[in-house]
Amino acid sequence: MVEQRQPRVADVEHARRIAAAVVDPEVPVLTIDDLGVLRDVRDEDGTIVVTLTPTYSGCPAIDQMRDDVLLALTAEGYRDVRVDFTLTPAWTTDWMSEAGKAKLEQYGIAPPTHRAGERSGPIPLSLGVKCPRCGSLRTREVSRFGSTACKSHFECLACLEPFDHFKVH
Repeated sequence: MVEQRQPRVADVEHARRIAAAVVDPEVPVLTIDDLGVLRDVRDEDGTIVVTLTPTYSGCPAIDQMRDDVLLALTAEGYRDVRVDFTLTPAWTTDWMSEAGKAKLEQYGIAPPTHRAGERSGPIPLSLGVKCPRCGSLRTREVSRFGSTACKSHFECLACLEPFDHFKVH
């Protein structure tokens, strides 16, 4: 039987490490911490409260993330756990870790390449996305929506491979 524990300051840090290791159900090479969805872990009168921000308000994976966080923490002996969602501030790709972006590229998904709202010079007429397979910038957007609503679908004109691009939010 797993020992049931009441949260202490050290336990909150332990709970955060457990929650941070939960894998994103849509992109299994990322954790919810890599993705920037894990916003807070705190103790509220003996209850571990985890706050998640979905990548967008209709994200179908957020319920699975909640269930996975609850399962991971209860499996480690935390008996009073709650997962809250917040839409403010809105999630942005700026919250993705650099390690997470590297994992995306290794997985074959082009990561966001600039900060949300950041533009230098004139507004581009087309999006130049580097192919995660061969590195070419000769790519074209096939569909604004890829395998999930967070990604768009691209094709590389150099190696002819299709790939997803994580949209900048």
